[in-house]
Amino acid sequence: MSNQRRNFLKASALAGGAALTAPLVINHAEAAGPGAGAIRVANPEMVKNMTVLNYKDGNQYILGVKTDKGILQVAKAAKQFKVKAPITTDDLVQNGDQGLSKLVGLALTKGKNDLFLDESKVEFASAITNPEKIICVGLNYAKHAKEVNQPLPKLPILFNKFNNTLNTHNGIVKVSAVNAEKFDYEAELVIVMGRRAYNVSEANALSYVFGYATGQDFTARDLQQRSSQWMIGKTNDGFAPIGPFIVTADIVGNPNQLKIEQYVNGEVRQSSNTNDMVFNCAQIVSYASTIFTLEPGDIIFTGTPEGVISGYPKEKQVWLKPGDKLETRIEKLGNLKFSLA
Repeated sequence: MSNQRRNFLKASALAGGAALTAPLVINHAEAAGPGAGAIRVANPEMVKNMTVLNYKDGNQYILGVKTDKGILQVAKAAKQFKVKAPITTDDLVQNGDQGLSKLVGLALTKGKNDLFLDESKVEFASAITNPEKIICVGLNYAKHAKEVNQPLPKLPILFNKFNNTLNTHNGIVKVSAVNAEKFDYEAELVIVMGRRAYNVSEANALSYVFGYATGQDFTARDLQQRSSQWMIGKTNDGFAPIGPFIVTADIVGNPNQLKIEQYVNGEVRQSSNTNDMVFNCAQIVSYASTIFTLEPGDIIFTGTPEGVISGYPKEKQVWLKPGDKLETRIEKLGNLKFSLA
């Protein structure tokens, strides 16, 4: 890690040992917020007990629901049963159930097998395709902060990616098209917001969450370290694979107790648990909502655990390259696979 990067992290982190489980001290007055006039539904009816995805059908993205019978083709089922339903995960998250729960019940009890796809034959799209905001949290695992010789931050360190970074399960990150050499992985739990949240309390924060997904905050370290701003090393095309699924919050239960792993060409590189987060999911959502209004469909990358290449001694840093195959695994959420070209 360069001195420039190290100095920036020290400044951002505000040296000091924040207690891992201590609640953030924030003055709250929960309200609709300055974004309340936006077109998106503020409080859509969030579905429960579902594992959803987007898949590709020609040039279209279609909503699918993972079931014991396979992947339910929602659009096809809606047409057959003449039931209105969301079109994509974005539509579902931003606008609510819209009849989806009823449709899934009909398909499972009365639908024919042709309504379901074999998961192995599905061409996945990004689990979410049009978030208003992609928010990321830096230095949010205690052991990761230690491996890069940084103090624990006193407040969440927030930065962002853009929608051009969104990528898919079984997708390709085209590193050969990027003017960089030091490519690194970052396995991350992704929060998917389901309700508008402005200045929400830590105690209520998770009630605003639709669900969770497996994500990868892919990074070009040499670009990231060019200046004190991380953006250019984080926002390259395809640098945010997400998926294969979004799992609703009720299925996941406690998001702060999930095993998280990163594999490169079959070798374990990161193996940790979300309980090592400096700021847990409720604290992150609550804090971010004091800075800006969180909208349904916004996604939050919650930080990466120890084991990144940039945390190795320089003589042991072997950066990722075209041909490498990566797999990010998070308990209850599924395994996100992608390759480099």
